[in-house]
Amino acid sequence: MRKIKYLLSLFFLIILPYENLNSEIIIMSKCDDKQDEFLKNEYILNLKELIMIRNYVYKEKTYQKYRLTDLSIKKSNTYVRNIYEEDGKILTHKHGYPQFYTQILFEKGNQEIYIKTVLNGVEGISKISKCNKVEKFDKES
Repeated sequence: MRKIKYLLSLFFLIILPYENLNSEIIIMSKCDDKQDEFLKNEYILNLKELIMIRNYVYKEKTYQKYRLTDLSIKKSNTYVRNIYEEDGKILTHKHGYPQFYTQILFEKGNQEIYIKTVLNGVEGISKISKCNKVEKFDKES
């Protein structure tokens, strides 16, 4: 009987607090871009599911510029990337080859978005965008 009471109390103290886990969702919107112009450019970071969703709509001038060289370009698009956290930074998974790859890099509490480029082990980081609106939500599951 004592063992059962001990196990039940252990269950309530250890297991139940994990039933109501909070996850953070960060929405970065109204993002400008150094190279292109957008009607809409937003990033949604879901830190529980470890995914980034990017939604964007090109302005007509930018859309026509890319449409000249690639007929598959769409004026509005959404893409999803897996993300992970490392040293307080949020990175997308590597895109490219082992010798050359890129990643989108976010820092918590920072409105700026960077691209990390690695070529033969040499790393470079450049700012690609600044978001004018950043919202954080705690989602209870």
